[in-house]
Amino acid sequence: MHRAGHLQSPTLAYETWGELNPAKDNAVLIFGGLSPSAHAASSEDDMSAGWWEDMIGSGLPIDTDKFFVISVNSLGSCFGSTGPASINPDTGERYRLTFPVLTLEDVADSAFLVVDGLFGISSLHTVVGCSMGGMSGLAFCVRHADAVQRFVSISSAARALPFSIAVRSLQREMIRSDPKWAKGNYDEGDPPTAGQRLARKLGMITYRSAQEWAQRFGRERSTDHARIEDQFVSEFAVESYLENVANKFSGAFDPNCYLYLSHASDLFDLAEHGGSLAAGFKRLKLDQALIIGVETDILFPIEQQRELAEGISSVCSDTHLAELDCIRGHDSFLVDMDAFRPVICKFFESCK
Repeated sequence: MHRAGHLQSPTLAYETWGELNPAKDNAVLIFGGLSPSAHAASSEDDMSAGWWEDMIGSGLPIDTDKFFVISVNSLGSCFGSTGPASINPDTGERYRLTFPVLTLEDVADSAFLVVDGLFGISSLHTVVGCSMGGMSGLAFCVRHADAVQRFVSISSAARALPFSIAVRSLQREMIRSDPKWAKGNYDEGDPPTAGQRLARKLGMITYRSAQEWAQRFGRERSTDHARIEDQFVSEFAVESYLENVANKFSGAFDPNCYLYLSHASDLFDLAEHGGSLAAGFKRLKLDQALIIGVETDILFPIEQQRELAEGISSVCSDTHLAELDCIRGHDSFLVDMDAFRPVICKFFESCK
């Protein structure tokens, strides 16, 4: 592991779409955000919709008729890859907080093992990363520079800003402050859902924009409020929305895994690869790059996209920045496909 410690025979969950050509030069690697699984799109093996269903598939921007697409569930997650919720083979118990410090460099390195070790791919056509996945993708491009030709970063950054760190720190404190968390030793059947709910609500506020809240909810009252005894709960429609989102998330994602991945997002800093951002960017060996940002994103603001594009362009002349005027903030890449599809489609069509 990047910051000491080791894992014995870790498991990595991944899904693929399309066919790897004989030259093994048509592979696209996808890094998702903090909470998604490897199921980015539906397939014959799993017909359920993926988290990027409208982006990956036959005739879509990441065209599976042309590309062999690999989506890897992040190391440290709870959707198949080894993480704090997994069994430690040395003890027969769950890792919990004995899991080594996790970094996005570890996420990148584990994905490289899939690409190189399982498929024998020496050079990826493109690495695509969204949100936290963009930082994982950047770590991949730096640590395995000879193994990737192109990079697409979506609503991500070269390192976390103090605002983002502060938000995630408070989210982690919410979980750890729940008595049921029990210093990571919570009952699997009775996890710290109250803390998770609060963390998810705060996260959701930063994932969207104030403009969307105003347009979508205004000051509408909740239809359920009249049936709630507590006058301070869910009086407004936006409150009810956050409550529903939080309830869906709580129990579906392991709390300790959330803490580790959230912390890993804060730890990542490209400047650690060489001593400065400029030195970090110089380690890249990209032929093409695309940086996409959203003007209403407060978690990974547009200034960070410009910084990323400027840094990559210093070593890769074929670098493009797309600034999208989407109202849905950081989550736009998941929900505003009409804005993102043309940009990503144009990039892959332009690949030399």
